[in-house]
Formats: sequence, C-alpha cells, structure tokens
Amino acid sequence: MIRERVRALLERVASGEVAPERALDELARAPIESIDFATIDHHRGLRQGFPEVIFGAGKSPAQIVEIAGRVSARGDRALITRTDAGALGALRERWPNARLNELARTAIVPQPSDAVPQAGPVLVVTAGTSDLPVAEEAAETLFASAVCAERLTDVGVAGIHRLLAKSDALQRAKLIIVVAGMDGALPSVIGGLVACPVIAVPTSVGYGASFGGLAALLTMLNSCAAGVTVVNIDNGFGAAMAAARFVKA
Repeated sequence: MIRERVRALLERVASGEVAPERALDELARAPIESIDFATIDHHRGLRQGFPEVIFGAGKSPAQIVEIAGRVSARGDRALITRTDAGALGALRERWPNARLNELARTAIVPQPSDAVPQAGPVLVVTAGTSDLPVAEEAAETLFASAVCAERLTDVGVAGIHRLLAKSDALQRAKLIIVVAGMDGALPSVIGGLVACPVIAVPTSVGYGASFGGLAALLTMLNSCAAGVTVVNIDNGFGAAMAAARFVKA
C-alpha cells in the first residue's frame, strides 16, 4: 500500500466518491498478513514508499510465489531478489508478464498502475564484466523503484581510458553506483571526477588475497575522494534502494 494510493483513496473520501467506512475497511487490511511461513508487512510501502521486498535465498519456489501473490493481491509491485532458476521458472509460470533477470537473480511482478521510471538517471558502473551480477541487481532494483538506470560496463582502473571516454555519462548522472571487486579502486577515481553522490559496492570478485571482497570493501571505506558512501559486499540491492531515496527526495 504505497503513499500515492492511500492519498488517492483519501481524496476520494474527501470528494464524497468513497464512503469513510469503505476506506476504513481497505486501510484496516493494510498492516500485516501472517501465513504459515511468513509475516508480510503490507504497510512498508506506506511508511517507506516501496513495498516489502522478497529475499529469495533460502526460500522454496512455492514460498516465493505465495508471498509474491499476497503482495501483488494488495496492488503492490513485488520485487524478488537472490532467486534461483527454480524460483524464476515458477514465477514465470504464475505471471507470464513478470520481468525476470537471470544474471541479476531478480524478478518483478508488475502492476498495471506501476509508474514509469522517471527519476534519475542513476548510472550503474562496473569495474569488470565479472561484477555484472551485482550491478544488474542494482539496476533491476532501480527499475522497480521507478528510477531510470543507465549502465557503464567494464571500465575499471586497469584501462582508465575506457572510463574517461565516457565523461558525458558521468556528468549526466544524478547519482553513480560503482560496483567493483579486485582492488576496489574505481569508486575513488569516479568520486574525484564528479559532483554527484557516489555509492560504492564492493564485490566478492578477485583472487585469494581479496578475501571474498573484504579487500575491496576496506579500500572503498578508506577512499580519499569526498562524497563516497559504501555498502556491504555484493549488496547491489542496498545500493539501489539508497540511491532511489536520494534521487526521489
């Protein structure tokens, strides 16, 4: 139950189109819904502007479909992250119009009233092709949040000329999400080139001394560029949700 829909309902009550009792009945259904294996927070969209997101890892395809169905039944867009092939297949069977991204491991069950992405643009940059799964998770989350996402791929510091050739895209962005593993140096470079906020996402891509992304995380936390914010390792979703709040504020 997102804020825009509640506002529209209240406006219909004020105009006399909807009786107060009917509006109360609709709002009374909103807060939570308990099923055998989950307690769904239907009020999150009203509080935060985006419905509860379904974290697919550890859930069975049947559980994911059931939760997504409950979210969708309330008129909310359902975003599922960290899915697997089995869950994606089950979601495709239940909702043929679902937006599925196997690389990102995400699925979006749309609503007819979904807003077209207009805020932004947010530029999602990857240091290497191996960082794409995390970057795609960020881009799909931005799409679900009605934020325009642009992509700039494989422009890491090993060939810095690739990045410098894309200065127009860097300057056009309202916010930049930089996804990098290995040495994690790219966010500092970009942070020194642009005036907009930069959100750095360390990935678990790298050789043994990268310690599963810890080396990139520490590099980003110690960035000498002003205005660089860092999220957890491989957390493209978290970076995108923060970005959406920034550009839609």
